[in-house]
Amino acid sequence: MTDLGGFRDRVAHVDLGDSDVNYRSIDEEDARKYIGARGLGVKYVFDKGPDVDPLGPENRLAFMTGPLTGTQTVMSGRIALVTKSPLTGTVTDSHHGGWSGARLKWAGLDGILFDGKADEPVYAVVEDGDLELRDASHLWGQGVHDTIDEIEEEIDGKVGRNVSVMAIGQGGENEVKYACVVNEDDRASGRGGTGCVMGSKNVKAVVVKSGTEMPKPADPETFQEGYQQAMTAIQESDVTAPNEGGLSQYGTNVLMNITEEMDGLPTKNAKYTSTRAFSEEEGVDVDAERVSGENVRENILVDEPTCHSCPVACKKEVETDVTHKGQEMNVRTESYEYESAYALGPNSGHTDRDEIALMIQKCNDLGIDTIEVGNIIAMAMEMNEQGKLDVDLDWGDSETMIDLIEDIANRDGDLADLLAEGAERIADRKGAHDNKLSVKGQTIAAYDPRCMKGMGIAYATSNRGACHLRGYTPAAEILGIPEKVDPYEWEGKGELTATFQDLHSVSDSFDICKFNAFAEGIEEYVLQYNGITGRDVTEDELYEAGERIYNLERYYNNLVGFDGADDTLPNRFLEGHEDAIPGQGGSEGELCELEEMKAEYYEHRGWVDGVVPDEKLDDLDIEVGPGTGVSTGGEGAAPADD
Repeated sequence: MTDLGGFRDRVAHVDLGDSDVNYRSIDEEDARKYIGARGLGVKYVFDKGPDVDPLGPENRLAFMTGPLTGTQTVMSGRIALVTKSPLTGTVTDSHHGGWSGARLKWAGLDGILFDGKADEPVYAVVEDGDLELRDASHLWGQGVHDTIDEIEEEIDGKVGRNVSVMAIGQGGENEVKYACVVNEDDRASGRGGTGCVMGSKNVKAVVVKSGTEMPKPADPETFQEGYQQAMTAIQESDVTAPNEGGLSQYGTNVLMNITEEMDGLPTKNAKYTSTRAFSEEEGVDVDAERVSGENVRENILVDEPTCHSCPVACKKEVETDVTHKGQEMNVRTESYEYESAYALGPNSGHTDRDEIALMIQKCNDLGIDTIEVGNIIAMAMEMNEQGKLDVDLDWGDSETMIDLIEDIANRDGDLADLLAEGAERIADRKGAHDNKLSVKGQTIAAYDPRCMKGMGIAYATSNRGACHLRGYTPAAEILGIPEKVDPYEWEGKGELTATFQDLHSVSDSFDICKFNAFAEGIEEYVLQYNGITGRDVTEDELYEAGERIYNLERYYNNLVGFDGADDTLPNRFLEGHEDAIPGQGGSEGELCELEEMKAEYYEHRGWVDGVVPDEKLDDLDIEVGPGTGVSTGGEGAAPADD
């Protein structure tokens, strides 16, 4: 057990096949080495062994909070879902905000580990430190929103008051490879297919009904010092300060106009680096400003809800009316995010603000990742244009996109069934590898690596497939945090990316929002962590914990079979590739010098061609062998046979 502050020291281990629930303490050494949330979740998944079918009963799905979750710590309402991804085959973690992480902690649990598969659909209810499985057969087939409404009636609670519901929609039930888990209607653990794993286990929802007992700091004086420093930093930051034009004013979509002006917005399946270049070259009427945070705020914003202990309130709830195939629809959804707007808009060849709002609403209700589905539809549009698909799906056809999203979630028809499998499987089946925008099977986010070279190495080396949140180099390349770096310069980006990756491993394991990193630094992290837990770690020790977590994930992936060959980018971004498409406008002629950055990155990491060697495992005190579910062969992680 652990005596560290911030923990309830109680994790529910759920054997779905036997409908059995046991409660176990957290090993204190694990808590010290892997912190919590993402880190502990990865350790729990690693201990099951990597040689599992992501959709088989042996795959573990972990819902984990961290030691700072649900405390007074700023932006501490998050929860990590960790599992082996059915989309990528890697270990993956996906987080969401709102109140479910805090409520799980307040309800007396640090986490839930789901093993096995239920014979019939179930949902879990957590209250007063205990977890009960209930029949969910009547909820199967329903979307997230209706599921939440019915559960509220059954448990006599109210979402937003004393209840959180984390549910899957039809996408998870039908095992769409990028299905997600949606919390409180519209906040998703979007990436990696966690909802697909949940559906494969016949789990419809996790319901948390709780009081509001907040964990107390073990060292109140140290914690208050860190908390006050953090609040001051957030209130003084141009990015996070309330009502100062950054995240608080426009949400994540504050970046739409910025990346457009930088010529760093992937457009038309990343053939172009801005909507401006697309419009000028092809004579179309597409303009990123129409789907920007500024446009949204001025025209369709109706509310600005926030998460537990967050002064920023980046969520931008919108309401608008849309006519789809002659039918008038009222759309209200939270939130109109930058990544969603990019993938469902410019990258798919259109900028209809209100129809994108409808698509976001549908994705949230059906439980599928907005980034993945938008990028995959864009891939299909390009394949159709090149004759690799024979379907009625043209660039900018937003009406067809709206219907196709629903078809994909239900696997309704051959095209939808194909697109539900993800970019890598589509490419394999249709000979379309030059059309995919994926790394390790997961598609890129709204930052073009021809314009932001750090994002190129970050996509390539992300342990969960292409991702902007493993190492958010745009903080330095766009926003100048912690200092401004030239986005077009590749040198130094390997080390910069590794530093961001380790720091984000720490914050994801606390579990606090990424956006705190726009204002806070390692000093505030150390003070708040030590204050909550009662530890006395140094900045170097906390960085080392982040490095340990990142290397454990990489070692897991090595055991699955991933190595340096998988640390690559879509062909159109790569310097020297015959299918490369240079950037336009301000990024004219630019391509990504990936091999140079990889060499720098691997040297900094101490990896050999993307593989963690034994001496690195020893240096970081990563245990392998008996009791961990895996063994080491003496030469680092030997990739498995294909």
